[in-house]
Amino acid sequence: MKTSITTHQKNIGTLIHLSTFSKYLFPFGNFIAPLILWSAQKRNAAFIDKHGRDAINFQLSILLYLIALVVISIPFFIYFAISAGSGSESLLTNGYINDPSDFADLGGFLITAIVVAILALGIFLVEIISVISAAVKASQGEIYQFPLTINFISAASVSDSGETQETSSPIEDKTVV
Repeated sequence: MKTSITTHQKNIGTLIHLSTFSKYLFPFGNFIAPLILWSAQKRNAAFIDKHGRDAINFQLSILLYLIALVVISIPFFIYFAISAGSGSESLLTNGYINDPSDFADLGGFLITAIVVAILALGIFLVEIISVISAAVKASQGEIYQFPLTINFISAASVSDSGETQETSSPIEDKTVV
């Protein structure tokens, strides 16, 4: 039997996804706003719970990917900044470029910067497109599967007593005889 999803639930699901754009208004708004909406409404409907978890998991995944990109690129930037120039004439030593031939030494630095910028732009575009797609699906009463999402917040089931319990995985359900 399929449960019907009310217009209110669709609107809350849509608002949860669109609230991730609040990061452009205040720091960490992409986590705080959906978390507040999801926390207030998750017990009312499984539809809202699913969309809230998915939105927060996707935002955490995007943050993790951007942190990984920065951490991986920092050694390259440091190496190319140190190796630019010859000997004591490095970019880090004197802080400026002496002559046009010094630009040739910055080739690796510029290539690294371009690659990092392209990857960051790609992550940004995937985030924008995915959030808009998820909001549209939520407004239609459907579930959207975010790409490249790590499930940091797993599904929880509510028992009759009102306590929240983690859902068990198929591996844990096996009994040893």
